Amino acid sequence: MPDTASPFTEIARSRRSPRRFLPTSLSPLDIRGVLEDAQTAPSNSNTQPWTVHVVSGAARESLGNELLRAEEEGGTSPDFTDGYGEGIYLERAQALGASNYRIRGVERSDRDGRRAAVRENLEFYGAPHAAFLFMPALGDGVRTAGDIGMYAQNFLLSLAARGLAGIPQTVLGVYADIVREFLSVPAELKLLFGISFGMADPAAPVNTLRTERVPLQRSVVLHDTPGVLDRP
Repeated sequence: MPDTASPFTEIARSRRSPRRFLPTSLSPLDIRGVLEDAQTAPSNSNTQPWTVHVVSGAARESLGNELLRAEEEGGTSPDFTDGYGEGIYLERAQALGASNYRIRGVERSDRDGRRAAVRENLEFYGAPHAAFLFMPALGDGVRTAGDIGMYAQNFLLSLAARGLAGIPQTVLGVYADIVREFLSVPAELKLLFGISFGMADPAAPVNTLRTERVPLQRSVVLHDTPGVLDRP
């Protein structure tokens, strides 16, 4: 922690991505506040390229059922490719997966248990609300995706500041056609990912999972900026 920790520092460094939520719905005031905070995110030339659909209640339940049905039928339809390469990024992803299964008591050989854990994604981990972040096709999409990433970070930090929680889920984007059809979203808007959100379940063992961050020395290169990385 820095010598003088700000409220933002506390929020940013304590934020977590829970994988089990309480069913309690959030107040309209809280949801609006989070959306207003997210809306202040910067974007390339102020394009504000995000279109966000929030589902709750019966709509959330019905969409979850559609996603589970698509998973059973193997009907994926991602708008974007994925992958982690063969190096450190793959290793980090595998380490997270192993930790997630371990804390659930799921053995590597337990295919049914692993699938059940994956299907919890499509049930929004029990969260009462989910937001789906769509983007238009502008150029190669990289800048637009970056803008939506900044929007999502505002969204997540606003939740944390209110004592709430959210988890970004790229797996929800694997079923883009299902989500688009259900929400009547135009085909030209592409689904980047979703965020399940609500109140984290403090009694859920899976919510004790903590991920590590690499030291600054492994991700930051300084040029004529002395003293920054001197501290351990």
